[in-house]
Amino acid sequence: MELDLSPRLPKKVYGGDGGSYFAWCPEELPMLRNGNIGAAKLALEKYGLALPRYSDSSKVAYVLQGSGTAGIIIPEKEEKVIEIKKGDSIALPFGVVTWWFNNADTELVILFLGETHKGHKAGQFTDFYLTGSNGIFTGFSTEFVGRAWDLDETTVKKLVGSQTGNGIVKVDASLKMPSPRKGDREGFVLNCLEAPLDVDIKDGGRVVVLNTKNLPLVGEVGFGADLVRIDGHSMCSPGFSCDSALQVTYIVGGSGRVQVVGPDGKRVLETHVKAGALFIVPRFFVVSKIADSDGLSWFSIVTTPDPIFTHLAGKTSVWKALSPEVLQAAFRVAPEVEKTFRSKRTSDAIFFPPPN
Repeated sequence: MELDLSPRLPKKVYGGDGGSYFAWCPEELPMLRNGNIGAAKLALEKYGLALPRYSDSSKVAYVLQGSGTAGIIIPEKEEKVIEIKKGDSIALPFGVVTWWFNNADTELVILFLGETHKGHKAGQFTDFYLTGSNGIFTGFSTEFVGRAWDLDETTVKKLVGSQTGNGIVKVDASLKMPSPRKGDREGFVLNCLEAPLDVDIKDGGRVVVLNTKNLPLVGEVGFGADLVRIDGHSMCSPGFSCDSALQVTYIVGGSGRVQVVGPDGKRVLETHVKAGALFIVPRFFVVSKIADSDGLSWFSIVTTPDPIFTHLAGKTSVWKALSPEVLQAAFRVAPEVEKTFRSKRTSDAIFFPPPN
């Protein structure tokens, strides 16, 4: 059966006045199930609150738009109340309880990417809510709730009966929500738009890599991430993950063309992508991208904490390391052709500016 690698948009799962929750479906994007990958997006309107929850999967959150507040509780530790803004990346290991709140006029949009190999459903996140109409409280009988929290029956019925929201609610403007605390961001958040660049090529592109060095919690999550931005008409070198990792790519902005080549030299994907689309590159498959005039940016997770890539073009290309005689024999060409091939891209790294 042929792999369907076509980029997809998410579908709305639930929502209301406070905002909406969207997810990519394994039925429409089979590589989610095949690779045990989950992908979802949360969009909160002003005063929207995503109710406290924990998940069956470790994740990385990336703030696509807006600003707000996040509450994060690591098991047996105190709550961290964190100011979040566009470009923030947050590692969320197993067992973490989170809530998200938007107190600004601009919609707050957060992307979630993660692994589901320990989850209930392959290719799909399952969240467990502490409150709300589908929360833990509503599942237990009044007797169990009363005994567990030492509450009388009247109070239990008030607590359970007042929970009418499902996952997301709109908070009354008069309710004062917790304020972010200074220092709580440290160790939990890396802003990919402000962090030192790991790669910076003039007129080509820029990369910020999220790994165990700049955000140690990535080690607990079990996979790394990166934000890549390439300029108009620039190209990202063909390359592959050489440590058997999957590449899960969400297009943050701009547009461009993508080609993916698999076994037997077969081109398995040739498509045009734009903001909002998500696609997955299988293990060892080679991918390359060329931006349109407006440039192209994407946020990816790679299913290993410290990913290693092999590039097939540019000064770090594996071709440059091969012996000239091997190249000549492999391509079945004259020495002059091999020399021409080797002499190109001697100074460019992984991004190639547009030709003059």
